[in-house]
Amino acid sequence: MRTVAEILGESGGILTGHFLLSSGRHGDRYLQLAAPFQHPDLAAELASGLAGRVREAGLEPRVVLGPALGAIVPGFALAQALGVRFVFCEREDGRFALRRGFALTAAEPVLVVENTLSTGGSALEAIALVREAGAAVAGVAVYCDRIPEPRGVFDVPYVSLERFEIPNWAPEDCPLCRAGAPAPIKPGSRPPR
Repeated sequence: MRTVAEILGESGGILTGHFLLSSGRHGDRYLQLAAPFQHPDLAAELASGLAGRVREAGLEPRVVLGPALGAIVPGFALAQALGVRFVFCEREDGRFALRRGFALTAAEPVLVVENTLSTGGSALEAIALVREAGAAVAGVAVYCDRIPEPRGVFDVPYVSLERFEIPNWAPEDCPLCRAGAPAPIKPGSRPPR
């Protein structure tokens, strides 16, 4: 399998500019996982690679859960590669909820999937939702890992397809802002904190 960086590059998924990240921090590069997931062959390649990592880690989910909006297509592709059921959660009154008739049971270990992990916030919220529903969390799987130290964030097994070290700054320390760059753009679906 090619690297995630190669697939992102091929599909136009590595953006450069001045970005407002969901953490509220600023960055000069943004990983847009929606770019390769618009192509079924690239989606299948990425999902197959991540499914391999899940299996290597000994995780045996029966359900994959992806937070809306960004992890719906990547989550479905991973569930398909693993041969398990897929559900997604979405915000309702500011919190993740299972809607559309989706339910989780104690008999189905759940793998939480994210397209890109920057802070771990959405994954942690999804883990809490799974536990509130009475199901076990099999682990967390991500396509692109940008978090400084994920092992300290989660209390469940964690696997990623590829790690990216992309600098980001507090707004007051942003070199792009200091250089007079135009205001940062917000490319993702999650509002900044």
